[in-house]
Amino acid sequence: MKGMTKRELQITDPHQIQKILDTASVLYLGLCANNEPYVVPMNYGYTMEEGKLTLYLHSAVKGKKLDMIRENPNVFFALDCDRKPFEGKVACQYGLSYSSVMGQGTACIVDDVEEKKKAMSVLMKTQTEKDFAFEDRLVSIVAVIRIDVSEYTAKHRPIPEKMR
Repeated sequence: MKGMTKRELQITDPHQIQKILDTASVLYLGLCANNEPYVVPMNYGYTMEEGKLTLYLHSAVKGKKLDMIRENPNVFFALDCDRKPFEGKVACQYGLSYSSVMGQGTACIVDDVEEKKKAMSVLMKTQTEKDFAFEDRLVSIVAVIRIDVSEYTAKHRPIPEKMR
């Protein structure tokens, strides 16, 4: 994990990071190709093995997102949860409490049927907490994107003590 400017907000405990990954439901995927930035909200699944984070996404088999990944597989992602707005006495004291994970990695469009089935099972487990099995036919009609995460940070911005 890489450091951040406000280190007092950084989360390094793997259990707290997994809680954020389990709680958030939408990942914002940032892509760039032909000097054109593009961000798309997506459902996701993840695995965390020995500190290595891998993300899984699914999409239609054709489209801008896949074209951009083929051209430039370097991606950035962000997700958050537990958003709670808070007020202050003056405008600049208003804010938002939240927990987040963000990072970068390399996206790969998965072709292997067995890996696609595993990825879809992981995605559904993350989103629903239920186990699903997928047949070859079902995974043949979707694209699966695997993100091999190279760096990530996690953060929690609490409601300031004086605002509670």
